[in-house]
Amino acid sequence: MLIRTRPKFRSTNPAERRTLNVSTHAAPSRWPTTESASGRFWPRLQTALLDLLFPPQCVACRRAGPLVCDACAQAVLPVGPTICAGCGRPQAHAVTRCDQCQHLTADPLSGVRIAALHSSPLREMIHAFKYEQQPELAAPLARYLVALIQTLPWSAAFPSVDGVVPVPLYSARYQERGYNQAELLASAFCHSVQLPLCSAWLLRQRATPSQVGLTAVERRRNVEDAFVATHAVFGKRLLLIDDVFTTGATMRACAQAALDAGASAVYGLALACPR
Repeated sequence: MLIRTRPKFRSTNPAERRTLNVSTHAAPSRWPTTESASGRFWPRLQTALLDLLFPPQCVACRRAGPLVCDACAQAVLPVGPTICAGCGRPQAHAVTRCDQCQHLTADPLSGVRIAALHSSPLREMIHAFKYEQQPELAAPLARYLVALIQTLPWSAAFPSVDGVVPVPLYSARYQERGYNQAELLASAFCHSVQLPLCSAWLLRQRATPSQVGLTAVERRRNVEDAFVATHAVFGKRLLLIDDVFTTGATMRACAQAALDAGASAVYGLALACPR
């Protein structure tokens, strides 16, 4: 089977990376790109030819049509109400602190919510988003975050958020991938809920090996002191956004860096977590 591929998304203009369509209506057959309608002729012609030769298909089920078909969009499993109040991960029953959170002497995150379970078809969507050069998936994926954040008690807390900060990539990884998936996700989210995107407030100051396959302790050590926040966070209440929340080591390292720089509170929002 021929699989359609897209050119790498390497825009360096922040404005171009922050104009994704996050309409709550059903996904159109072609997700809007970050290029405006008045963009250059040849890139648009190239996209049209790709559509003609390799018709768009759902990244999860591979049926012809939109990048996320209606059936797959509705099949995403939300995280239910029985969660840990600290990390937001699903539990057999609602708890104030789960077994993993109880081991923390002090949690730099004031609260975390997670939209859905990292299972099929969302697992395939996230994989395509991160590793298959599909930045257009930011818009449909961000809708799950928007739906989650509009529920109580988070909807009541939103007016106090000063800025949304995506978990940053190290510069070398960014150059390799061409974009930061967390930043695109946060951009689409911010565009929908009218909150400021503040990517420059948090930086990744060193490269870290992949967290995949590491234990919780190894994950914490792996990202320890990997992030640094700017003075812009002083006195601010931040909302961190990432695509996958596993043990929370990466997001907590980001939150600690922000608190060290004077942030007054840091919350976390993630697209998915393991069952």
